Amino acid sequence: MKVLILGSGGREHALAWAVARSERVTEVVCAPGNGGIAQVARCVPVNLKDLDAMARLAKAEQPALTIVGPELPLSLGIVDTLQQHGRRVFGPTQGAAMLETSKGFAKRFLQRHNIPTAKYAVCATTAELERAVEVFHPPIVVKADGLAAGKGVIICTSRDTALEAAHGLFTGTLLGEAERQVVIEEFLEGDEVSFLCLSDGKHVTPLLPAQDHKRIGEGDTGPNTGGMGVYTTDGLLEPAMREWIVRHIAEPTVRGMAEEDTPFVGVLYVGLMMTARGPQVLEFNARFGDPETQAILPRLETDLVDALEACIDGRLSETALRWSPGASVCVVASSAGYPGGYKTGLPISGLGAATRVAGVQVFHAGTAQAGSQLVTAGGRVLGVTAIAESLEEALRRAYQALAEIEFEGIYYRRDIGHRALKTLRR
Repeated sequence: MKVLILGSGGREHALAWAVARSERVTEVVCAPGNGGIAQVARCVPVNLKDLDAMARLAKAEQPALTIVGPELPLSLGIVDTLQQHGRRVFGPTQGAAMLETSKGFAKRFLQRHNIPTAKYAVCATTAELERAVEVFHPPIVVKADGLAAGKGVIICTSRDTALEAAHGLFTGTLLGEAERQVVIEEFLEGDEVSFLCLSDGKHVTPLLPAQDHKRIGEGDTGPNTGGMGVYTTDGLLEPAMREWIVRHIAEPTVRGMAEEDTPFVGVLYVGLMMTARGPQVLEFNARFGDPETQAILPRLETDLVDALEACIDGRLSETALRWSPGASVCVVASSAGYPGGYKTGLPISGLGAATRVAGVQVFHAGTAQAGSQLVTAGGRVLGVTAIAESLEEALRRAYQALAEIEFEGIYYRRDIGHRALKTLRR
């Protein structure tokens, strides 16, 4: 069978790599793809902002299955469009994707269905904003309502700075596009966990929980990014806690979406804060996480295509996922200046030596082919993933591989997994 993957980042490289391993798959096509994805898939151009262009591509390629990687095509309704043309596609509809595409919708949904989350206010005017800020004690979290590529969350140390940040979102000075709504939230303390589940609209099956590192700087400092590294371990969440999250958060979310006539089929990404009063939902995403996917999929022993098709066919409850024991880690190598301005077109070397390190797979997030030379083409350039029996060994392998890779201004955090390591060394 032929599989089409929409997207061009590290997540899509990991998906293409996993799909290509399926004995059922004869060809993988990725649109638009990148320099690394081209090693495992045939890359074809497409504008991910253009519904008609994506529909024409699917008609031309005639894939047996289409997998939607990033959030933008989901927000535009690509799943609805392809389904209307009779195509099998993995991902939520535009209505179901609102769990991610509107923070205001998600917060109100959580409240309607009594799912634990931080106290909040959704503001559509400056007057509402000024009244809401007075209710919250600093630090205050200010969020863009819409998609912001992981950069729409600002933690403010005072009411004045919260007002300033919210005004920046309303006017478009912070993100380049004006927000119609802004969400104000109480600040939660604890460890963040990415809890991803497959869903067929009625049932959920959890993937491995992971812990992302969103800040650019070591020690979790500096501005938020799309994610600078992530790890999974068998002990990240105890089995009883995983079961609690499924029963009290994931299942009620899928059940609630079905009750509201927007059944959720796809990957439900639940961003959690593990607080003293229990797990609280920080956010939802409606697709595979990035870089979580790069760390999770290498430990999946089940055929990914079988699992995704079970979601489409409504038979997820019949499908068990098998995982390799141990740990995995993905460390992101970024361009100097990210998440701000950065150069592109810089030559990359050392990938051959990096992939010869045991247990290492390098996923490309922002690369391009310039003749025979692989060059940088994004802020996040590479995701160096390693699996091993322990987190310490997985990290050692990842950083050994990173030491082989060179491009001008390469930057990566050297403390991925630091919270887990502190626990392990007590």
